[in-house]
Order: sequence, then C-alpha cells, then structure tokens
Amino acid sequence: QVHLVESGGRVVQPGESLRLSCSASGIIFSLSAIDWFRQSPGQGREFVARITSASRTVYGDSVKGRFIISRDNAKNTVYLQMNSLKPEDTAVYYCHTDEYWGQGTQVTVSS
Repeated sequence: QVHLVESGGRVVQPGESLRLSCSASGIIFSLSAIDWFRQSPGQGREFVARITSASRTVYGDSVKGRFIISRDNAKNTVYLQMNSLKPEDTAVYYCHTDEYWGQGTQVTVSS
C-alpha cells in the first residue's frame, strides 16, 4: 500500500526558515516525481514545487527564490526547505505523487 507522510510543520515567525519532509513507501521512489502543494482557508490548492526522478525542479511563482525542493533516494524522502517565510505561506502542505496524497502538515507563519 502506498503511503506518503509529511512532517516538520509548526508555528514560526515571519522571516524564519523551516524544513518539511515527505517520507514515502509502497512506490519505486527513485523513479517517482514528487510534488508539494498547499492549501489555506478560503483558497484552492496551490502548486508549490516538483522534483522529478532526474532531480529537475519546478517552483510555483509565489515561492521562487525562497523555497528549495530536494530528494534523498536512500531515505525515500523529499524535503522542502522554506526560507524567508511570510504570513501568506500559512497553509497545510501536502506531498503528492501520481494519484497519491499525504495527509498534510500545518505550517503557520505568525507574529
């Protein structure tokens, strides 16, 4: 059975950094493209970042220059390094591959 589990979300202050993790099982991880999406109250699901099996990366416009996606195939884990966090980054962050989704981790950026 495929499982994606996000972790690392917490409350931080504006300008701080945070690293999220997505651990996967039940897939051939090294051959899988992994995405991060986020959703905040009253907003639709927003694309954040993608990393392909060849480690090519794509970022949503709102996070370009601030967030970095990476992967460690030996650990079956994808990371999202979030820098210079803003209140507008507050959301539940989900990892995704193919038709599979994790349960999300809450990130709150507030003073």
